[in-house]
Amino acid sequence: MSVTQLKKIKIQLGIKDLEQDDLLQLILEDVEADLLTWTNRTELPTSLESICRQIAVIRYNKQGIEGQSSHSEGGISRSFEDLPQSLQSTINQKRLAKLARYAT
Repeated sequence: MSVTQLKKIKIQLGIKDLEQDDLLQLILEDVEADLLTWTNRTELPTSLESICRQIAVIRYNKQGIEGQSSHSEGGISRSFEDLPQSLQSTINQKRLAKLARYAT
């Protein structure tokens, strides 16, 4: 993941210092690995870089509430989804077909 990606995610999150850089870099690397797995690719296409950042922001904001599907406090109820449908659709469009391997 490029330094540019790190800078862009910090802009999205409003982070101006360096304190979260290691964590953000780790999140970005994990998201990239997941996207490569989900799309059956070995390199992340440029067209998925913004999706990578969007998912990284979601994961960053979900820290401490991992596994929680809803929350209610003081009369306010919130629900969380793993990945918005719009992002899932974009990822699915970039999937490569898996090739079956046959023993010879």
